[in-house]
Amino acid sequence: FDPRHYLGTHWHGFPKTGPHRLRFLLESVKDLRETLKKKGSTLVVRNGKPEDVVCDLITQLGSVSAVVFHEEVREIL
Repeated sequence: FDPRHYLGTHWHGFPKTGPHRLRFLLESVKDLRETLKKKGSTLVVRNGKPEDVVCDLITQLGSVSAVVFHEEVREIL
């Protein structure tokens, strides 16, 4: 979870992630973790800036051959 998603937006000061969206995200992550656990896997969840968290995870895991990510599309007004 990127803490920057829970601050006001740059343009309007509205929360980027309101309480309903946050609840949906938390329930979705919980469900995904439970589903993966039933299949013998796991889900790593971290709180922090992705550019820091991913680097830390790579260091902890030691042998990472690829990292895949997506970047949020931002609307330019």
